[in-house]
Amino acid sequence: MSAPTTNSPSRWQVLRNNALTIGVALLITLLIRTFVAESRFIPSESMEPTLWPNDRIVVEKITYRWRSPQRGDIVVFYTPPLLQTMGYKADQALIKRVIAIAGETVAVHDGYVWVNDRPLEEPYITEPPLYTLPAMTVPEGMLFVMGDNRNHSNDSHIWGFLPTQNIIGRAIACYWPLNHVGYLASKS
Repeated sequence: MSAPTTNSPSRWQVLRNNALTIGVALLITLLIRTFVAESRFIPSESMEPTLWPNDRIVVEKITYRWRSPQRGDIVVFYTPPLLQTMGYKADQALIKRVIAIAGETVAVHDGYVWVNDRPLEEPYITEPPLYTLPAMTVPEGMLFVMGDNRNHSNDSHIWGFLPTQNIIGRAIACYWPLNHVGYLASKS
């Protein structure tokens, strides 16, 4: 009598199937990270009290395909040109809040940020700015961005306007640590 035949896959078929599954999973992960969303961490105190050093956030990359950044959005972006001349790496990611968009005039004085001659109400900042900045109009294709920790942030009041092409995406949620978990609503 002959031995029963089985249709079980060979060791090489199992390895090939596992490799294919892992390859597809990696490709999907890469596509999501490139075109949809990615994880980032907060490197400094410049966005306190909204975000704290070492917080982990989700940055989505889809919104700005349909609309331009708006005042209050928290954006993650690659280093602007002036910061690169100061030693920052071109591919280093930074995070700030959009304060003024192209065509708007921004100034800082009397403890307030002023946009189009109106003071912004900013309940999210650590403290009022202790510096002044003369009025300037944001050029086309640029943004004026600031950290929520106004007096401890290397932002547009120091290095100028952010080219919109440098934007990676919009920070939408904090997922770590657990006591900071939550949606990052745009505030203007």
